[in-house]
Order: sequence, then C-alpha cells, then structure tokens
Amino acid sequence: MPEIRRLPETLVNRIAAGEVVERPASALKELVENAIDAGAGRIAVSIVEGGLDSIEITDDGCGMSPEEMALALERHATSKLPNEAIEQVGTLGFRGEALPSIGSVSRLTLESRVRGAEQGWKRVVDHGALAEEGPAALPPGTRVRVENLFAKIPARRKFLRTPRSEYAACQDVVKRLAMARPDIGFTFEHGGRRIFQVQGGEGTEARVAQIVARELADNGVSIDLERPSGDDGVMRLTGVAGLPTYNRGIADHQYLFVNGRPVKDRLLTGAVRGAYADMLARDRHAVLALFLSIPFADVDVNVHPAKTEVRFRDAAAVRGFIVSGLRQALSTGDRRSAQSPDSGAMSRWQQEPLRDEPAPALRSIFAGRDWSAPAPSVSHVSEQRMEWAGDTRVMAAPQGRAEEAERLPENAEQYPLGIARGQVANTYIVAEAADGLVLVDQHAAHERIVLERLRAAGASDKVAASQALLMPEVVEMDEPACDRLEEQIDHFASLGLVIERFGPGAMLVRALPGTLRKADPEKLLYDLADDLAKHGSSLLLGEKIEHVLATMACHGSVRAGRTLNVAEMNALLREMEATPRSGQCNHGRPTWVKLSMDDVEKLFGRH
Repeated sequence: MPEIRRLPETLVNRIAAGEVVERPASALKELVENAIDAGAGRIAVSIVEGGLDSIEITDDGCGMSPEEMALALERHATSKLPNEAIEQVGTLGFRGEALPSIGSVSRLTLESRVRGAEQGWKRVVDHGALAEEGPAALPPGTRVRVENLFAKIPARRKFLRTPRSEYAACQDVVKRLAMARPDIGFTFEHGGRRIFQVQGGEGTEARVAQIVARELADNGVSIDLERPSGDDGVMRLTGVAGLPTYNRGIADHQYLFVNGRPVKDRLLTGAVRGAYADMLARDRHAVLALFLSIPFADVDVNVHPAKTEVRFRDAAAVRGFIVSGLRQALSTGDRRSAQSPDSGAMSRWQQEPLRDEPAPALRSIFAGRDWSAPAPSVSHVSEQRMEWAGDTRVMAAPQGRAEEAERLPENAEQYPLGIARGQVANTYIVAEAADGLVLVDQHAAHERIVLERLRAAGASDKVAASQALLMPEVVEMDEPACDRLEEQIDHFASLGLVIERFGPGAMLVRALPGTLRKADPEKLLYDLADDLAKHGSSLLLGEKIEHVLATMACHGSVRAGRTLNVAEMNALLREMEATPRSGQCNHGRPTWVKLSMDDVEKLFGRH
C-alpha cells in the first residue's frame, strides 16, 4: 500500500486555489467581496487584458494593520466569522482561503492602512513566497493587485479563455456585486478605459436600471413582499421584474441574490421560469433582478467553493414564494404593453417617395394610372382637381362601414386604452386615447382575457374539476419516488389529482384534473416524482394545467379576421383594462401598442 504523506504547503495552497480561483473573474469576485465586507463606501476595480495581466481593487474600508495583513495571508484565517456558528454567517466571504490561494498562483501585492495610522504597510507574495514587505503610501483603506495569474502554472493558464471572454466574465461579476450593494459607489476600468461608474446611496431600482438597462425602469414592475419563514423569521423578496414583453433571447440578464450574495441557483432560476411560464415564448427569457432576504439559519451558503449556489432548508416554500410573488407583482403592473412601435416600421411612415408616384404600400390601389409628371398651368389647376375628384380609380373601396364617432369622455384618463374608432384588416382595433393612438391585436388580447377567466373560475374549486377514472390505475414506481409523492398527496388533491399509496412500490391513481383527463397517469406521476426529486416541490402539475388552459383560451378567443362592431371593440378594451397580465398574450407577444400624439404630429411635420 502506498505510504500516506502530508502534502507540501505550496501544493496545498494550489489545490485550494483550484477550488476558489478558476479564472480571473473568480479572484476578482473574492477581492471585491472582501472590500464590501471591510465596510467600503467606494470601490475601484481596474483590470488589464481581461484580468490575465493584472487585477487591481482599491477601497476605502477599515484597512488592516501589518500584523493582520500577515495573518490574512495564512490559510483558514478570517475576520468574518466571530464564532463557530458557520451557519449564521452574514458576510459575503468567510472561507479564509481567498488571499493565500490567489497568492499561491500569482504575484499578489497587498497594501493597507488603518484609519488614524501615520502610514500604510505593504506585503508582496510571489506564487506563495514572501517577496517584499515594508511601508506604503496610500489613503486609509486597502489596495490589492494581482499580476500574472497562473504564470508559473502553464497547465492552468492554457485552459483560460481569450482576454475578451475573461473581460466579459469580470464585468459580469462587478455588475452583480454593484447591484447587490446600491449604497456603495463602484468604478470599473479595463485597460485604462472606464467601462461604468455608479455613485453610492442610490435606490435598488435606480441601480438595477442603470446597470442592466435604462429601459427596465419603464418596462418593469417593483417587487416588495414578505412571508413568514421558519419559527420567527421572515422572508422578503424585493427587486425589479421586467414585463413579459420586455424579454431577451438568453437568460444572462437574470440577476438573483440571496442575503445580498449573487447566486446562480437552479431552484431560483426554475422558479423564475415557472412564474413567467404562460407569458413568455419558450425561447425567450425574462429580464429581472430579485433580492431574497431569508434568515441565515434557513439557508446554507457553504455548499459551493465559489459560494454561487445555496441550499434552502424549505426549498418548496422559497420556490412557491418567488413564483407567487412574481405573479402578484406582474398582475398589478403588466396591463400596459412594453412594446413601442418598431423603429423600422415607423421609419417607413416617414420616408418621402423619390418620384411622383405612390408609395409601394399604395401601388395596388392606384394600379393602372399614368404617373408621368403633368405640368398644368395655374388656370388648369382647379379644373384638374375636379377631374380627379370624380375619378373612382384614385380612391380604394372603403373596407369598413362609417359609424358616428363616439366622443372621448371628460374623464378619458380613466380609460388608458381609449375609445374604439375602427378595425383594420379585421384583426387590429384602432382606438383613440387621451394621450395618443392605440392599436390592439384583438386575438392576442382576448386570448389573455379568456385564460384569466378560466384560471379564476378554477382557482376556487379545482377539486370539483377532477375527473374520476372508471378503473383506478396502479402505477409501479421505486419506493423513494412513492415516498415523495405521498408527502404531497394533499397538495395534489387540491389541484384535482387524487392518488394514494398502494404498497411499498406503487401508487394508485383514482382521479385526474378535469383539464388533464386525457393525460397518461403513469407518465404524469413519473414526471411529478422526478420534479419533486429535482426541486423538492412540484409546480409541474400546475404548469401542465396552465398549459392546457392556455390552449383552451387560444381556441376560445376572438379570432383574427372576425369583424367586430364598435360596442364589441369597446367592451374588449374595457375588459383589457381590468384584466391582469393583459399587456401580453399567453405566448409573450404584446397585445397592444401606443403611438403618442407627439409622435403622430412628428409624422406630419407639425413638430
């Protein structure tokens, strides 16, 4: 048997570095978190070549004495854990491995000065060995410089990505930490070029909009909800959630935080996906920043070396809280549409024809006319006007019937979608609001209304909507899967799925939800058991029902191509104003857009 031996200290530090420091962004994250925990009010970050050449972080925090600096460079030394209660940690970093691990794979220069001290102190560690130590001139705070990361470990260096990719990862780290702490000012530079700068003391919504996208302030809703957690604790969810019509093609614009710590957790991302399930197309993703505050005892943040994943004591409660919180917030704010008229479409309105002939969209109306430029004299102008007025080829046949226009009521501001004025292509309703022109997709709008009706009708009596099976079906499963399903029997019964334990390795299905009466009981139970194993709580059944309801709503709504009278149009507009999530259809497309009166006047050169 090979002899068991202790590893050299340098190799131990490199192994620890492999856990903590995967790339420049990992080192940057640890160092910025240290600056935040030091009570900094301003943090400046500067990198060169994506952090491959150098990373420098300067803060105005509490600083360290020379003795504390020497201790900070030893493994498992920390000031962030006052006692042995590791589950109660409230700081961002506490593993005590970041500085020695970074110093073992780079040239690390640590400079710090305590407030009130006459001078600062500097320690330089070159790949684990102390290279230099002495006084340093700097204001109160700490400055850390990391140079030549993995320079002496070519096997690790060659697996790093290009400087451009590493820069993008570093920028993402700084953005997330800056969003987590709007009370701190951040400056981020790359290669001497300032990328962004934010001032401290901002509100959460302002900071998020400034970093993610300025349009999010107008295209999002605020969230601030609380729910009891554990014995005496409270869960709180705050942040900004983008409207479903304001979405992206990738999920990189979803920022999630737990107790101020940026995380990329599958449970949380799954909860976000479930909340937007019936409001987004499958290939589109919401834009949001969510901040979850939860008692320290109810979450374990020490399950991942980089602390990007967490484990909740009651994952089902957390997932349900996020889903219901997001849906509640969106139901109050997403009656409006996030979509403005497409700029390309609007530009075509403003194009002037190059020749004296109709625009392409009008050529079918004027087909057959001779568009050679006439040169009438002044005396012939009125005569030619009379001739054109009687030419039926100039005007197309009307597509709708004329009705007496209804006047805008005096309290028009109470009707955001305005009063119907007509219908275009038997698909789009044209309405006049107090502040502009509104176009409504009648099928998309009514599809959302019908879905919300079905959802409201079934919310209070889903058990009665069960469909009993003529012969109960036995589904054989392994014992752990049966145990997971048995724990949720009451929850499933409230949704219309009636099951019971049938021996150690089988479940008996007695009834299915009415909307899933044609579903395969065996496949349904297997999916639910897998979902419980993955998330600890199941929203899959509810999502299946939502999908069926959405399909029913699509087939039961007003179809495109149907002619509506003015009364029907106005009834649809009024119901849209009272229906939650009416700003988008069940597939995430906008149901209406508005063109302000200023924009209309610009089209005609009045501005």
